[in-house]
Amino acid sequence: MKSGNDVFVAGSQFPDKMDFSQGSLFGYIEDLQELTIIERPVRRSLKTPEEIERLTVDEELNDIERAVYLLSSGQDIQGTSVVANLPVLMRQNPAETLRRVLPKIREVLHVAGVEMQLTAAVSFLTVLQDESVSIHTYSHSFLHIILQNLEHRDAGVSNAWLETLLAVIEALPKETIRHEILNPLVSKAQISQTLQSRLVSCKIMGKLAYKFEAHIIKREILPLVKSLCQDVEYEVRTCMCRQLEHIAQGIGTELTKTVVLPELVELARDEGSSVRLAAFETLVNLLDMFDADDRSQTVLPLVKSFCEKSFKADESILVSLSFHLGKLCNGLYGIFTPEQHLRFLEFYKKLSTLGLQQENGHNDNQLQLQTLEQEKKYISVRKNCAYNFPAMIVFVDPKNFHLELYSIFFCLCHDPEVPVRYTMAISFYEVAKLLNSGVYTIHKELVTLLQDESLEVLDALVGHLPEILELMTTNGGENSGSESKLLSIPDLIPALTTAEQRAATSLKWRTHEKLLQKYACLPHIISSDQIYYRFLHRMLTIILTNNVLPVQKAAARTLCVYLRYNRKQEQRHEVIQKLIEQLGQGKSYWNRLRFLDTCEFIMELFSKSFFCKYFFLPVLELTHDPVANVRMKLCYLLPKVKSTLKIPSDKHLLQQLELCIRKLLCQEKDKDVLTIVKRTVLELDRMDISLDAEQLEKEKQQSEGRSTNVNDKIFEKKRRDNKTSSVLAKSMTLSVSGSSSGTSAGKEDKKSKLVRSQSFSTQALHPKYSNIDKCPNKSSATGYTSSVSGMGKSCMLSFTDDTFRTRSTGNSGNATFPSSSSLTTSRNSFNSADQKNNGNKESQSRKMSIKNRKSNS
Repeated sequence: MKSGNDVFVAGSQFPDKMDFSQGSLFGYIEDLQELTIIERPVRRSLKTPEEIERLTVDEELNDIERAVYLLSSGQDIQGTSVVANLPVLMRQNPAETLRRVLPKIREVLHVAGVEMQLTAAVSFLTVLQDESVSIHTYSHSFLHIILQNLEHRDAGVSNAWLETLLAVIEALPKETIRHEILNPLVSKAQISQTLQSRLVSCKIMGKLAYKFEAHIIKREILPLVKSLCQDVEYEVRTCMCRQLEHIAQGIGTELTKTVVLPELVELARDEGSSVRLAAFETLVNLLDMFDADDRSQTVLPLVKSFCEKSFKADESILVSLSFHLGKLCNGLYGIFTPEQHLRFLEFYKKLSTLGLQQENGHNDNQLQLQTLEQEKKYISVRKNCAYNFPAMIVFVDPKNFHLELYSIFFCLCHDPEVPVRYTMAISFYEVAKLLNSGVYTIHKELVTLLQDESLEVLDALVGHLPEILELMTTNGGENSGSESKLLSIPDLIPALTTAEQRAATSLKWRTHEKLLQKYACLPHIISSDQIYYRFLHRMLTIILTNNVLPVQKAAARTLCVYLRYNRKQEQRHEVIQKLIEQLGQGKSYWNRLRFLDTCEFIMELFSKSFFCKYFFLPVLELTHDPVANVRMKLCYLLPKVKSTLKIPSDKHLLQQLELCIRKLLCQEKDKDVLTIVKRTVLELDRMDISLDAEQLEKEKQQSEGRSTNVNDKIFEKKRRDNKTSSVLAKSMTLSVSGSSSGTSAGKEDKKSKLVRSQSFSTQALHPKYSNIDKCPNKSSATGYTSSVSGMGKSCMLSFTDDTFRTRSTGNSGNATFPSSSSLTTSRNSFNSADQKNNGNKESQSRKMSIKNRKSNS
C-alpha cells in the first residue's frame, strides 16, 4: 500500500506543463479519488492502542465468564460473536449458559442493532434444531425472547424472528401453544394493532391450522381469519389470503366449502391486484378439495373471468395465469364442454406467442411504446407456456398433438429468447415420452435445439439425450428398424457433430464434458461405420489436443465404448495401434498419462483377456518412463493390471509384471515414486490371481495320462528286473540318482521360496535396504527362473483352486506358489516309496559284491 510520500512521488511524474482545462482537471481529480479509495480501507482497518485495549480480554476466563464479560462491557461486534456462539455454549455447558449467558443476551437485545438481532434469531433456531435442551426448557427460556422481538421495527428482523417462531411451533406441545401463542394472538390480530403485528398474526394462524383439531380452529381461529380477510390494508388481505390454503387443509373439505371458498370468491374480486392474484393462486392450489359442482359453478366462472381480464384490464395476473394454466386445464378437464375446451386451448396458444404477434388487443402505436418491463413480462409468459407444454399435451390427448399443438411447439423451439428455448429443451424428454409412437414428428425440433447458438439450451437438452434418441429410434415409425436407424432422424449426425464442436470452442468445459459422456449412447442409435468415421477419431483428437482433464477423460471413456461395440477387426486394430503409438508412446508425458486413464477404462469395459492381449505389455513399458508422474500413476494402476491375469495361461505376463516391479524397486531414484512402489508391492502381495479353470482341467488330464504311462512302465521294468541281477543293479542306480535329484530340486525350490519371502519383506518394510547394491543380480534372477521352470510338470499341474496363490513380494517381485497339503503328502509318499525300493536293491547289490570278492579270494 502506498504511503503519502509514495502518492507524492507518483504525482511528480505528471508533465511539467500541466493542462488546467476542464477535461484534464477532472481527470486529475478522478486519479486522486482512486488513490484515496485505495488508502481508505487501510485507515479503517487500523486500530488505535486504546481500541486494542478495549478489545483485549483476560485469557484466564473460561467460555461462560468471557461471554458474560463481552455482553456486559464489550463492543457490539464482540457481543454479536457471543450470540453467534450460543449453540456451542449450549452444547458444552447448557445449565450455566441458561443461568448466566441467556439473561444477558435478553438484556442486550432490547438495544441491539440489526446484525445482532438477525444473528440471535438464527442462533435460537440452531439451538432448537440441535436439541441441546428439552422442548419444555426451550419454551420456558427462549420462547418469551422470540415473542418479544416479533414486532421489531425493522421488517427484516421481524421476519427472521417469525421464521424462528414458526419452526418452534412445530415442536411445541398444544397446551404451550394455546397459552403462549394462541391466546395473545386474539389481541394481536385486532385492527387497532400495527400493520406488522397483523401480518405476523396471519402467518402464525396459517401454521396453527396444522396443530389443532377442526372444531378448535372453527371456534378460535376462523373468526380471526374472517376479520383479517376484511382488513383495511391490502397487504394484510393478501397475506391472509395466501394462508387460506393451509387453513383449508387443517379444517377439512366441508368447512372449506362453507367458509374458505366464499372468502376466496370475495377476495378474487378485490380492488387490489395483489389480493386478486393471491386469491387466484390459492384457488388453483385448492382445486383437489372442491367437488364437481363447486368447480363448475364457482371456480370455472372465476377462472374465465381472470382469463378475459388478463389481456385487457389486469395484466398483473398474466404471468401467474400462464404458470398455472396447465394445472388449471387438467384440474377442470372433467367439467369442460367442447366449446370451453377449445376456448382454453386457444387461450394457451395466444399466450405462447404473446409479444411476437399483434394479437393481444393493442394497436401499433401501443406496441411501439412497449416498455422493457412489458417485454420481460411477455418473455416470462412464453417461458411459462413452454413449462406447461407437457401438461397441454395431456389436455389435448397425444393423438391430436400434430393437429392441435405442433405449430405452438415449433414456435416455442424457435423462440427468439433463450429462456424460452431453454425451458423447451428441459421439457423435450417429457414431450417425447408423452408422444410415444408419434415422437418422430418432433425430430426436426431436436436437430434445431442441438444446433442452437446458446450453450445453455444445448446443456439442458443433453441431460436426457440418450433417452430421447432411444425413443426416436425405437418409436420412429416405419423406419425404426435396426438396418435403417439413420433414416428415422434425418440430419442427426451433422447436428451432433456441430453441437460438439460448438461446445469444444467455448469456455464452458463442463458442458463439453457432459456432451461427450452422453455421446457414449450412440452405438445404440447409429451404425458402427458412422461412429468410426464421424466420432471415434474425433474422440482421439480431443484426448490428444484438449487441455481440460475432465474433458479428456470423458472422451477417452466414450472412445472405449465405441471400440467395445465395433466388430470390425481392421478398425479395432487401427484404433488400438493409434492408442499405443500416439498415447502410450507419445512424446508428451501428458499423453502417456491419458494412455493409463484409457487403459483403466478398457479394463472396466472389456474382458481381461482383451486387455492382456493388447495393452498389458505397453502398460508395463511405462515403468521406464523418464517422467516420475507417469511412473507414479502406473504404480497406482498395477493392482488393477494384475487382477486381469489368469493362471496358468498368463504366467508369462505375470513374470513380466514381477520383473518390472523388481526393476522399479532396484532402479527407482525418485523418493515419492519409490514410496508408492513399496506400498504397491505390499498390496500386490495380498492379491489373489484368478485361475483359468478350463486350462487347468486340460493340463490336469494331460498330467494324469502321463503319470499313468510312467507307472505302467515302472511295473513292467520291475517284472523284468527279477530275471537278471545285472539289469536290476543298473535300474537301481538310475532310480537312486533320479530320486536324489528330485529331492534336491524340491529342497532347492523350498529354499528359494524362503529366501525370496525374506528378501521381499525386508525390502518392503525397510527402505534403507532398497539401494541398487542390495538388489539381486542377474544371475540370481536367472537362477530363480530356471528353478521355477525346472519344477516337474506334474507338480505344477496338480495345484487346485483353493491352494493356488501368487504372491508378489520384495526385491525379486517373483511369484511363489505354495503347494497344497495333498500335493506335499503325495510327493513325500512317492519319495519314501522310492527310497525303500532303492534301499532293498542296494542291499542286494552289496551282498552280491561281497560273495564275488570271497569267491575271487
